[in-house]
Amino acid sequence: MRRLITLLAGGALAVALGASAVGAQDVKQDTRDVRQDRRDIRSDTRDIRADRRDVARDRRELQQDVKNGNRQAAKGERADLRRDRKDLRQDLRERRTDRRDLRQDRRDRRQDVRDRR
Repeated sequence: MRRLITLLAGGALAVALGASAVGAQDVKQDTRDVRQDRRDIRSDTRDIRADRRDVARDRRELQQDVKNGNRQAAKGERADLRRDRKDLRQDLRERRTDRRDLRQDRRDRRQDVRDRR
């Protein structure tokens, strides 16, 4: 009977310690994910700023070309402006996705901390 109790107690202890270690690993991974998401958001924000500067510059150049009557240059500027706007929309979409991922990773981390307790 003692053997059985010792065996069961040891098994319960192993399960408890194993679950605790797994929970700690989950929290660490979620913390890494949060950090990576923050880096991605900062990178996307930098790209968005650069794209907005490019769009503003292309608009100025387009206005100048139209004012000077240079149709070929204006046509090229319009195409460049379309490309820059497309890049801007894509970066905004990526940042939105990264923010969504960040919120989810934060939820996961909170849940894992609760589960560890």
